[in-house]
Amino acid sequence: MSGLVMPPSTQSGAGAGSGPDSGPGGDQMIVAEGVSKSFGSVHALDSVSVSARRGTVLALLGHNGAGKTTLVNILTTSLPLSSGRARVAGYDVTREPFEIRRRIGLTGQFASVDTQLSGRDNLVLIARLLGAGRRAARSRADDLLELFELTTVADRRASGYSGGLRRRLDLAVSLVGGPRVIFLDEPTTGLDPSSRLKLWEIVEGLVQQGATVLLTTQYLEEADRLADSITVLSAGKVVASGTADELKATVGRRTVTLTLDGDDAPARAGAALRGAGFAPVGGEDGTRSLVVPIDTTREIADVIRTLDQASVEATELTFGEPTLDDVYLTLAEQHARTPA
Repeated sequence: MSGLVMPPSTQSGAGAGSGPDSGPGGDQMIVAEGVSKSFGSVHALDSVSVSARRGTVLALLGHNGAGKTTLVNILTTSLPLSSGRARVAGYDVTREPFEIRRRIGLTGQFASVDTQLSGRDNLVLIARLLGAGRRAARSRADDLLELFELTTVADRRASGYSGGLRRRLDLAVSLVGGPRVIFLDEPTTGLDPSSRLKLWEIVEGLVQQGATVLLTTQYLEEADRLADSITVLSAGKVVASGTADELKATVGRRTVTLTLDGDDAPARAGAALRGAGFAPVGGEDGTRSLVVPIDTTREIADVIRTLDQASVEATELTFGEPTLDDVYLTLAEQHARTPA
């Protein structure tokens, strides 16, 4: 999305550009330290710590019930924490919730726009509620409609929007006040691939303009594309954190996929590779391919050498890096094996 400009806040008084978030040491826009939340005997969050710097995307990964939305609700001040500390834009979530609300935007799992109003009227209404005059509110709405490519449907009721259009309007509404910290709670759930890609481009544009984004998602490719850092939650606990590359490196499941020449080649190649210390997978039911897990790229040469010594010809060889899917599955298996 080109030409995206985050405007100054439409709110009166101290706007998004004043206060702790823009002072010395204000680079950390989201900080949670040992945050816990209990609902009776249920521990939704257990000593969770995360942080996000200005102009970056922090992704929270986890299955349903992992604690992602609970953490978002605490950071956006709609839910009190049980213990720990948290700050957003330099303000404490417990002591200064009003200051935080003035500086954030939130898009939840379900579009929250008024479906009986047009897209334009939704945006004008929010701008007016935030203190903008009539002319400024309409100008702000026009800007957002253009930026989110909603001008052709601006005067239609939101009830007639597709899911993708409604999510774009929902995100536009959350940006009316020019927030510098944006919370996106599974914003692309249920969207078709084209609409999901459009929202990804919007998020990338916002970050390029200096916004900080906390994104919760179950789509691993979404986190891989957008996130500067990733925290994986399971049963309310942090089970891993780091960049996408760092998390992939912890799995270490690089693979070499071999397509072999000859009906008996898979059996001979498999025996030779196992004898050399590898653990090839495949070759059953007449297939002529093997997948060989390796720890380092240097082992590719060892695989080829082993095949040569066994007089097996590989017609094709491909190298694969681990994916976030591999990371997530590995972490899930490890967590399942860990006693509560």
